[in-house]
Amino acid sequence: MKRSIVTLFAAAAVSMAVSLAAQVPQAAPPAAPQTPPKPPFSMTSTGFEDGGILPDKFTAPTPTQFQNSPPLAWTNTPEGTVSFVLLLHDLEGAINKRTDDITHWLVYNIPATATGMAEGIQPGAKLADGSVQAPNQRKTPSYLGPGARGIYHHYTFELYALDTKLDLPVDALRADVVNAMQGHILGKAVLMARYKRTD
Repeated sequence: MKRSIVTLFAAAAVSMAVSLAAQVPQAAPPAAPQTPPKPPFSMTSTGFEDGGILPDKFTAPTPTQFQNSPPLAWTNTPEGTVSFVLLLHDLEGAINKRTDDITHWLVYNIPATATGMAEGIQPGAKLADGSVQAPNQRKTPSYLGPGARGIYHHYTFELYALDTKLDLPVDALRADVVNAMQGHILGKAVLMARYKRTD
């Protein structure tokens, strides 16, 4: 009889131990290491800070004087990029009472291998690397330096990474370039400068 009681107690103890073990929360498996997010596609300039004042050397001293474009650099190009488009425009402009603003610079078919634009890009539709400068607001294929008076205008450099090269004539206008870009934009980087003339 005693042996039966001991056996029952032993069985109960084992059953209780098993039950308690089942109630103890199991440690979660270690989380798989996460791949850090890729840094964003971005653009900078050694000539001015984003949101800062554009130095006079990059503005329009006179209509006939050569206008010096600022240096630009970009990093973290989106995968699959075939070409870039660079657009500089004045957000405060309102041409012919429309939503159109002022086109200061437009360059397309910049090679995907490019990581920036040198300072002082010369006028002309065709550049040495195959890039094309489209006509600006004055109908010339070149950089048009800012020259706003009165209040600070916001001059915005927009860089688009495309999955294609644009098949356009060298005299294509901004509207033509923008329309051709649709459906091909992999990424966009923006850099802004402020400027107003004080003379």
